[in-house]
Amino acid sequence: MSWLEALILGLVQGLTEYLPVSSSGHLQIGHALLGTAGEENLTFAIVVHAATVLSTLVVLWREVAQLFVGTFTTTAWNDEKKYVCKLLVSMIPVFVVGMFFKDEVEAFFGNGLLLVGICLLITATLLAFAYFAKPRQKAEISYVDAFVIGLAQAVAVLPGLSRSGSTIATGLLLGDKKESVAQFSFLMVLIPILGEAFLDLLDLCGSGAALGIGWLPLAVGFVAAFVSGCLACKFMLALVRRGKLIYFAIYCAIVGAATVICTLL
Repeated sequence: MSWLEALILGLVQGLTEYLPVSSSGHLQIGHALLGTAGEENLTFAIVVHAATVLSTLVVLWREVAQLFVGTFTTTAWNDEKKYVCKLLVSMIPVFVVGMFFKDEVEAFFGNGLLLVGICLLITATLLAFAYFAKPRQKAEISYVDAFVIGLAQAVAVLPGLSRSGSTIATGLLLGDKKESVAQFSFLMVLIPILGEAFLDLLDLCGSGAALGIGWLPLAVGFVAAFVSGCLACKFMLALVRRGKLIYFAIYCAIVGAATVICTLL
């Protein structure tokens, strides 16, 4: 993989991580178009996913700081502690998947673009349901809602099934407010992705697997994903407030259908 290919793929990852169109699916499509498909794809995906999670910390630093201060500077059972507990509850499903089904999940990333196309069509359907459904609005995200949204995140490890799209759409279908569920969706992924990325990067450094790509492409991909992730995160937060997810449903339907058709031809 050259540094230019890494730049393109890093931008793809950063821009699609927060938009409800599946960054993993677009990465696989990008690898196929650029001819960079190979065993080192997982290494690159880990690095650029870590970059986009860091961009979340930058964009939502005030919210993160408020949660940190409210959780650790007082013994009172306050709103910040409740919110952190809900985030932890939402992480249970993806923790179970990561601990007991990691090999099975990673195997899906080698199944070609047909699975990506099908999952993009599922993402389009979910976004369309969330757009047209009008459930009664709740005052706040409940613990049950947090767990159900976490289940959506766990299922969205499949390439082509958008994590942000699945979690935000699930929250909207549950009746949670747009602003609340978008912020919750972006914060709930911080610990799982950073933790997994840290452990995987330790393995990569110890085994020298990163040398299959080269440190320059990894660095370029990381920076590109981080910068574009910051822009995409801000854009998505504003977009969810305006309720314009139907356009992404149409986009996912078109790309998913085209991917399935091209794969079967």
